[in-house]
Amino acid sequence: MNYLSVALNSTHKKEKFSCGNTPLDNYLHKQASQDIKRKLCACFVMEAETHKTIKGYYTLANTSIDKQLIPANALKKLSPPYKSLPATLLGRLAVDTQFQGKGIGALLLIDALKRSFQVAAHSIGSCAIIVDPIDIKAIEFYKKYGFILLPDSGKLFLPMKTVAQLF
Repeated sequence: MNYLSVALNSTHKKEKFSCGNTPLDNYLHKQASQDIKRKLCACFVMEAETHKTIKGYYTLANTSIDKQLIPANALKKLSPPYKSLPATLLGRLAVDTQFQGKGIGALLLIDALKRSFQVAAHSIGSCAIIVDPIDIKAIEFYKKYGFILLPDSGKLFLPMKTVAQLF
């Protein structure tokens, strides 16, 4: 399976990455490698032609979502007798300022959805992709791609059945 991204490693120039959002920059600079070592998430980067410069990145982790947060029309398709349902957390997604406005964010999102779908289809159960957007701009970005706002949580989700239609 081909992906547009590779796993973050020590050869990538993390310190040069700047997306214009300090928490997202700091995460990549200071925390991502530690989270990877601790198996808290996986971090994937899209490399520039130099193969060391990072155009953008995203993180994936396992999570669960309270069944009561899921809208009734989406829940009908899931309907298992569980209180919470397994999902994939797209924790962070950011594009370096020099590459913004070129569709890199959309490509990273597609790459993350593809990875998540492959894992859900073959390795670990996951009924949806969950995002916890950092600001209103992020909410609008994800809504453009069909993510649904979960009431009273600030999170958005995309059912894995919807993702399956893409691949």
